[in-house]
Amino acid sequence: MKEFYADLHIHIGRTAKGRAVKITGSKTLTLARILETASARKGLDIIGIIDCHSPEVIEEMKVMIDQGELVELAEGGLRFQETTLIPGSEIEIYDQHCHGPIHVLAYFPTLLLMEQFSNWMSQHMKNIHLSSQRIYCDGRTLQQKVHELGGLFIPAHVFTPFKSLYGKGVHHSLTEVFDPQLIDAIELGLSSDTNMVRHIKELQAYPFVSNSDAHSLGKLAREYQKLRLADANFVELQMALREQQGRAIIANYGLNPLLGKYHQTVCGKCGEQLSNEAIICLNCGSAKIIKGVASRIQELSEDFSHEKNRPPYIHQVPLDFIPGIGPKMMERLLHAFGTEMNILHRVTIEQLEQIVPQKMAKLIDAARTGHLNIEVGGGGIYGKVHIE
Repeated sequence: MKEFYADLHIHIGRTAKGRAVKITGSKTLTLARILETASARKGLDIIGIIDCHSPEVIEEMKVMIDQGELVELAEGGLRFQETTLIPGSEIEIYDQHCHGPIHVLAYFPTLLLMEQFSNWMSQHMKNIHLSSQRIYCDGRTLQQKVHELGGLFIPAHVFTPFKSLYGKGVHHSLTEVFDPQLIDAIELGLSSDTNMVRHIKELQAYPFVSNSDAHSLGKLAREYQKLRLADANFVELQMALREQQGRAIIANYGLNPLLGKYHQTVCGKCGEQLSNEAIICLNCGSAKIIKGVASRIQELSEDFSHEKNRPPYIHQVPLDFIPGIGPKMMERLLHAFGTEMNILHRVTIEQLEQIVPQKMAKLIDAARTGHLNIEVGGGGIYGKVHIE
């Protein structure tokens, strides 16, 4: 068994021909650039690109296979240099059982199955070319189709105030929309962590994944997990989610939830931070309140015994969040140590001090262990790192 780093939620901004896929995604966020960045710069072993249903993206992947740049693996996934791509799709559900839209993730072992899924979705979707589009069928039907094709089904960023399972999607339980037996994992999202959600009883059955939801190249691996696998492929990932034969998620790495842009309850008009019980903003008088993730989790929590034993959730500030690390310093670090995963996990502070000033080396060490001072985020604005 070996250790592998995986970020399973990465968007495509544009196709190679310039067609928009994720409209809010960076224009530089193309399939080829994602693969190059994930392998050579970030040092990720497994990535999930969740816009692979888009027909032009499917065609790009076929061309890369024909040219030998992507290699289809017998146990699922496609290998690019040192990184395995798991083809995926983000979909919006808003059926008659939902109280608000819900985003979910579906992953498939092969490009052929991804294409079959895309063809099926095109019959239930207005624009198959775009990311995160609404599907006109109910949640359980979608789950059944994903599993029929041998895929994995994971509700995405489940606590964010907008377009998520617990944000507005359901009142009390995921069973209002989904078959609980057809959920393979739960994606926590940037504003929550394992400790915060440990008292939500119905989530005890599922492993937690922590992913970047990257809309630009720099955001790759801002959250990720460490897996214990025999190799980097779809079957091994599936076994890890099911905790089979020693495969497992052995650590989650992510932002301190206080840095998440929806952690704190705020006024939707003026941005004033409010108490969780607030129904009107005392600053501007607006009743437009954006309920924070912490408040929503508190509503869903209850006391019960026999909590599931979880892997550690390690608060880590991404390198590009650290004040003082500009492009030149980042290039110096990468030239010395190869990839960001090496800098975050394998390099000692003494080695860092040989490349950057001692003060910066200490900041990097504090960032990778979650010991930087931070300002709480909320209302769509990220928290900030403070240096004393």
